[in-house]
Amino acid sequence: MYNPTRDQVRQFFADTWVKYRQGAPLAGLETTALDLILRHPEYHALLESGEERLGQDYTPESGQANPFLHLSLHLAIEEQLSIDQPPGIKAEFERLTMTRDRHEALHIVLECLGETVWRAQREGGQPDAEAYLDCLKRST
Repeated sequence: MYNPTRDQVRQFFADTWVKYRQGAPLAGLETTALDLILRHPEYHALLESGEERLGQDYTPESGQANPFLHLSLHLAIEEQLSIDQPPGIKAEFERLTMTRDRHEALHIVLECLGETVWRAQREGGQPDAEAYLDCLKRST
């Protein structure tokens, strides 16, 4: 299982953006990452800003959302949807897209995934797939 460091994840997104801006070919997850980056123009300047901003801490106390966590959760959701894991996520996502655009539906899923991961970390266990799907089912 690939378990990148915080810095590797941040560099991956920055490198993907640089490659796109330079017209270099993208491979594998870079193509999905680029689509996510393009949907979040508020992060473009950050991705071009250099090492000091890539190393910035984003804490709840600072009042700033972590853009790399946001993009990473989006990337995880795209993977989950592509393989329907946990089973049923694809159907719940399709239900959400019946009443809103795809990106808005992704943000609903992102909130549920973030809550699920937070709970798992707080409780010292694995993410609860059933609770994750239940969160999506409660989303209207």
